[in-house]
Amino acid sequence: MIGAIGKAIIAAVALTFAVAAPAQSEGEAGAAASDSASQARAVVEAGVAAHGGDGWLDPGTLMLVGYAEFYAADSTAVRSRADDYRMWRVYDAGRTSAHAAEGKVRISARSEGAVLFEVGFDGETTWNEKGIVPKAQADAFWASNFGFGIVRSALEEGFTLQLAPPRMVDGHAVELVRIVDPQGQETLFGFDADSHFIRYLAFRTPRGWHERTYDDFIRMPDSGWVQARTVTLYYDGVKSNTVWWREVAVGEPLDDALFAPPAE
Repeated sequence: MIGAIGKAIIAAVALTFAVAAPAQSEGEAGAAASDSASQARAVVEAGVAAHGGDGWLDPGTLMLVGYAEFYAADSTAVRSRADDYRMWRVYDAGRTSAHAAEGKVRISARSEGAVLFEVGFDGETTWNEKGIVPKAQADAFWASNFGFGIVRSALEEGFTLQLAPPRMVDGHAVELVRIVDPQGQETLFGFDADSHFIRYLAFRTPRGWHERTYDDFIRMPDSGWVQARTVTLYYDGVKSNTVWWREVAVGEPLDDALFAPPAE
């Protein structure tokens, strides 16, 4: 049993440790935040340069072709495979919302010629292989999928950059930066500490905590564009799908008809 004197000693020791770690003053906290923002900006700037600089910031269009596997959430089985998986993008410069649809996009997944799914956005309307998607449903879908492109606007006015503790991703050390868009939406980006390539992305979605890992980087010889050829997506820690890109085209003209909703 600890007597009254012992309790008093313990209390005094605890008080000593409490007094020994005072809270930061407002000035110190402000200086620390400013230093963090400056360091975070330097990390993003290095990442932009590593990925191709101005051409990567404003590519105009992107087309990717490869294949993909989609996993069952309640087992280790592969639920479906797309031997033909394609994405077309038209980018809008000056994006300010991290997880809303922007520009134009179309994604097509096929297996032995049969459509597994298709989804597109023509700048106004979201559609899939079944027809037009109602706006509320479309907004939730894009909020669970759009996120990477906001890094291209992160150095612009209205965005906040914060350092987060570094971590390892697939055996690689990464520097984490939290990008906060003008609406207050947060996205975590993990930049490889050596190459400065983006290896990690994470943000909250209607489907849960969404993470992506990137690997197998290549640099396009003409544009200098850097593309991750392997992308794996997770929701609440569970692997959802992996995409392997095998063809990359940057800045090529894309017909608006690609993004138009299917005829009724």
